[in-house]
Amino acid sequence: MKYSNNTIIVFLLAVIGLLGLLWFARPAPTATSASGQGEKASVFVATSTFYDFGTISMANGKVSKEFGITNSTKEDVTLVTLTTSCMCTSAYIENSGAERGPFGMPGMGFVPPANEVVRAGGAFTVKVVYDPAAHGPAGVGPIDRFVYLTDSNGGALRFEIKAIVTP
Repeated sequence: MKYSNNTIIVFLLAVIGLLGLLWFARPAPTATSASGQGEKASVFVATSTFYDFGTISMANGKVSKEFGITNSTKEDVTLVTLTTSCMCTSAYIENSGAERGPFGMPGMGFVPPANEVVRAGGAFTVKVVYDPAAHGPAGVGPIDRFVYLTDSNGGALRFEIKAIVTP
């Protein structure tokens, strides 16, 4: 059986396109706290790392949750990065009465380095803000978003928020 050059080219382009779709559809790597995933635990200790907003409405606007965090060491530690898993989620550092941010998703605009020094035994807050309207009508249903924090000792801490979004 003989194939024309056009048939071979179309077949090769289809295979390349399919491989490209598989490549872009793969799960993105995520940072986690030390949970057997090879990540080093952060020296920062959080009062909680999970919050479920329950059912929220796009019409009611943004929702937020504050996570209290403490430097559990006897030396100053720097909060190096603060990032989110999606553009619909932003994070802010609240330390010594000042708020810095927003910090967002890497690769989707400029995400400033956190570079926040936390004194030995000191505490700060990470405020997570979720915008249920960010994805438009396609954004209804359950959501699961993450905020990632890394410290100058190479440790990672992950925060998770969930909700069920309604119009």
